[in-house]
Amino acid sequence: MLHALPLAFQNALKAQLGEQYADLEAALTSNAPVSIRYNRKKRIPIPAAQTPIAWHPQGVYLPKRPVFTLDPAFHAGAYYVQEASSMFIAEALCQSVDIDKPLSIIDLCAAPGGKTTLLADVVSDESVILANEVIKNRFDILKENIQKWGYPNVHALRYDTDVLKNGLENRFDVVLTDAPCSGEGLFRKDPDAIKQWSPENVATCAARQKRILANAVHLLKTDGILLYSTCTYNHFENMDNCLWLCENFGLTSCPLELNPDWGIVEQQKGIEKTGQSIFGYQFYPHRVQGEGFFVSVLKKTISMEKPSKISKKTVFDFKNLAKVPIKQIEVLKTYLDKPHEFDFFQKPTGQIVCFLKTQQDLLKQITHILPFHGFGLEMGIFKGQDFIPTHELALSTAISKKRPYVDLNREQALFFLKKESPTLTEMPPQGWYLARYEGLNLGWMKVLNHRINNYLPKDFKIRMNLDFEA
Repeated sequence: MLHALPLAFQNALKAQLGEQYADLEAALTSNAPVSIRYNRKKRIPIPAAQTPIAWHPQGVYLPKRPVFTLDPAFHAGAYYVQEASSMFIAEALCQSVDIDKPLSIIDLCAAPGGKTTLLADVVSDESVILANEVIKNRFDILKENIQKWGYPNVHALRYDTDVLKNGLENRFDVVLTDAPCSGEGLFRKDPDAIKQWSPENVATCAARQKRILANAVHLLKTDGILLYSTCTYNHFENMDNCLWLCENFGLTSCPLELNPDWGIVEQQKGIEKTGQSIFGYQFYPHRVQGEGFFVSVLKKTISMEKPSKISKKTVFDFKNLAKVPIKQIEVLKTYLDKPHEFDFFQKPTGQIVCFLKTQQDLLKQITHILPFHGFGLEMGIFKGQDFIPTHELALSTAISKKRPYVDLNREQALFFLKKESPTLTEMPPQGWYLARYEGLNLGWMKVLNHRINNYLPKDFKIRMNLDFEA
């Protein structure tokens, strides 16, 4: 049941919507739609009963909310549970840049990872995507979701934007800033958002957003694109902040083409000094099958950056990473589908990490500016002659399709995901195997004499009771 909406919020939305406010209030008392977005590299059949999301080809609505924890495909990263309105970020990007070219992208407020994986699905595999989250527990969730999605060109890092601004200025073609906001668009899904709302909190959020956005501008290359989004309605956090960016940093607002059937509302605001218009795109639950959301696309047209702190003569290399012996490289290559696209390194801990060759120039520069932050695909560790692969490697889209595997049915897969040993009708020969469900990798298991060792990390295991009827 929807809690009583704050009077100040009602008045502000009535000023925005006029007679349509009653429709919005009615929509907020209805059930929120359930939507997911499929991983384009981990294809599974899309049931006919699922309704497509108009502005995203991989997004669908579900007729009801299932128990996602009890779906092995969810754990394999075959889809992401994502709110439909926010999927429009991909359409905004496609209309703003050439997605076929290699792009450098940073998602500044990335947790839990929905928009990071959304961008990864759209841009070329040669693009570099950095997913940043400063809060530790949210960073851990972000990294887990990136690992599930399995794209080797996506890397997680954890820095305040003030730190990033002073080291990575003028380096990115696209900066996504899905800024912390007052959460008005989440009132239907999150009653606590209503309790926490106040005009004072709106003002606090708007000020915090300005700090993050100012840093985002410095990260952009000249002619780079800033995607700014919130899950709120008020102009202080949305259009007014876009106006502030254009007036203070010389950004230009980019209009988008909308299908009228989508129900998205285009908002405009003029800049008095220049006569330019600012465009924002608002999602209202009474007009779209989704939650409240706002996005604006802004282009950096003026160079304002100081020269890079790093000399062009610097020979870049990954700090604190060692070369891997050739014999070990030959073993590692058998785990990757296209090993020629990667270089291999060893951390001081012994952990092997590999990098796409197309990613390394930017990543090496970053490690010279900021402490190494876990970039690359962690593959595993050698113990004697045995190589112990990581869970991240099992879920990666880069893994070799020739690795031995064991197909599990749903019941066996769920037992595996509870970190138990599945009962097999026939024990395969000794060795490492991928546990698979409907062609999707779930993790590693090692077959020994008369037993199976389950190598699923404990943080990934299912803790709820199994219900095979769910």
